Amino acid sequence: MKRIHGPIYEHRLGVLVRELLPALRAGDRVLDVGCGGGALGAAILSAPGCPAGLVVEGLERVPRGGEPIVVHAYAGGVMPMADESYDVVILADVLHHERAPASLLRECARVSRRLLVIKDHKVEGFWSWCRVSLMDWAANAPHGVPCLYRYNSLAQWHAVPGAVGGELEREWTGLDLYPGWWNVAFGRSLQYMAVIRTKSGGGR
Repeated sequence: MKRIHGPIYEHRLGVLVRELLPALRAGDRVLDVGCGGGALGAAILSAPGCPAGLVVEGLERVPRGGEPIVVHAYAGGVMPMADESYDVVILADVLHHERAPASLLRECARVSRRLLVIKDHKVEGFWSWCRVSLMDWAANAPHGVPCLYRYNSLAQWHAVPGAVGGELEREWTGLDLYPGWWNVAFGRSLQYMAVIRTKSGGGR
């Protein structure tokens, strides 16, 4: 399974970095919420075209140690960060694991000075739910990550910017996230991404 998952995960990282980079500015402070081992942050910082002076930090319930970026511990509830302490906050495939997603979204918007970037799944109907659930279980259950099997529809995603007092700046209603037939089965319309301008909005 690890041999199969490795190339798929690397392809996913490459796509996410490519789509994220245009939203970032020189000198930005970025917080990757639910960063795991910090691979996304490291990939952003090492990517060609990464803005000068970019800082990426992570937030994780149980930091693993040895991450390539600084990772802050987070016990849930209020984040240990001041209001607007980061320019950009990223939530990459985190919300569908969160038992209180609305609360987490509000906290992310609170600490973001300019943008909240969400990458997650999108389901429309029973069969798309089945495919996403299978992918979720296969990728996360072996690592002890809780799978709640709750995923938003497009209509539910469209309600998020207003719920956090922000404004939708850009969205992807599908992503070619994986290589080959993996993308046919589990990518494309099952994937969602949005850039939300937070209420403070302007930044530098």
